[in-house]
Formats: sequence, structure tokens, C-alpha cells
Amino acid sequence: MPFNLTYLIFIIPGLVLSIIASIAVKSAFKKWSNVGNTRNMTGLQVADYLKTRYQLNELRFAKTQGTLSDHYDPSSKTLALSQGTGTIPSVAAMAVTAHELGHAMQDRDNYAPMKMRRVLVPVVNIGANAGMILVMIGLVLNLMGLATIGVILFASTTLFSLITVPIEFDASRRAKAMLEESQLITNDEERKGVNKVLNAAAWTYVAGLVTSVLQLLYYVSLISGRRRR
Repeated sequence: MPFNLTYLIFIIPGLVLSIIASIAVKSAFKKWSNVGNTRNMTGLQVADYLKTRYQLNELRFAKTQGTLSDHYDPSSKTLALSQGTGTIPSVAAMAVTAHELGHAMQDRDNYAPMKMRRVLVPVVNIGANAGMILVMIGLVLNLMGLATIGVILFASTTLFSLITVPIEFDASRRAKAMLEESQLITNDEERKGVNKVLNAAAWTYVAGLVTSVLQLLYYVSLISGRRRR
């Protein structure tokens, strides 16, 4: 990949935003992991309770390794919770669990953006790496058609990030509503903690989108600059 001042101009803003977002979500999760929820419910207990209340009958539970590795897998209808979320009765655990259950609700409701993202997955798996390779080969060999194909493939990752942002914001919106309706949030302190954790997490996806857009624009600028010569 060419390394020059133009590259830094395009990449550094996204990199800085990603670092800030990562620090923010880790800080929020750490802080509110040390604050117990008044229901004294672990993430797994919250998940089981909300599963029944919102009739997510196909939902299964599993464990996953690592921190902030919690996720929902629509292909197997499985909610995987990490040790720090599934076994600790904290405000952070409650927030993260409800967010992932928000994805389960999206899946149950056939939420259109989630369906679109699933369709894009195989394309993105190819485009993320092959796109960059084709752009570089095309530029080195002066084959602008090949480079353009690479840009189009890489653009699939940007589209994937663009679709992901509203999916994540909607999951957080659903999470907050579930916790309020089920009265698992009992006071303003818990409400504040849930908002802090979920809002910080949302910004990591915004940062990912910005980074992808800037990288795509960089590739486009390389091809445009070559064609003007």
C-alpha cells in the first residue's frame, strides 16, 4: 500500500476516532461493571428473564471468551455472553445483555437492515482483502480497470459499515426500552449507566464507518490521480 502524506491525511482522522471510541467503551464498561444493578441479576439472568417476557422462544445461550466479546448469532439464534457479562450482576452486564437481545428482536422481527447486512457478509469477506490487493496491483501495473474493480469490491465493506450503524443504534434503542418496560432499571443511576455503556459502544461503529469511508476515498483519489496524468 502506498505510504505518503495523502495516505496519512485520509487515515489518521479515522484512526484517532477509533482509538478514542475504543478507550471510551472500555472505560464505560469497566466503570459500570463495578456498579451492581439493584435487581442483583447477572447478564445471563437478565437474558433469561427478557427472553421469556418478549417471547424470544428460539433464543439459545452460550459462553464466549474474552472481554466485550458478547454477540448474537442470527444463524444459530444464539446469544453468547462473556464471563464478565454473563456471571456478574452489574449495570454494564445488564446493558450489554439487553443490547444483544435487541439484535435477537431484530432477527425475530425481520428487521430489514439486518437482513441486508447478512446478504452482504459473503461479499464483504471477499471484498475486504481482495479489493485492496486489486487496487494495488492495478496501480502498479497501470491497469485502471482492475484497480476500479478493487475499489468497487472494497466499497462493499463501507456499505456494510454504513448499514451496521443504524442496526446498532436500533439494538440499543430496543435494549433501553426493554429494560424500562420490564422495570429492570429502577433508578436514575442505573439509567445513566446503561446510557453511558450503550452510547459509548455505538460510537465504535461510527468510528468504523468513518475509517472505512476515508480509506475508500483514499483509493478513489489514487485512481483519479493516476488517470489525470
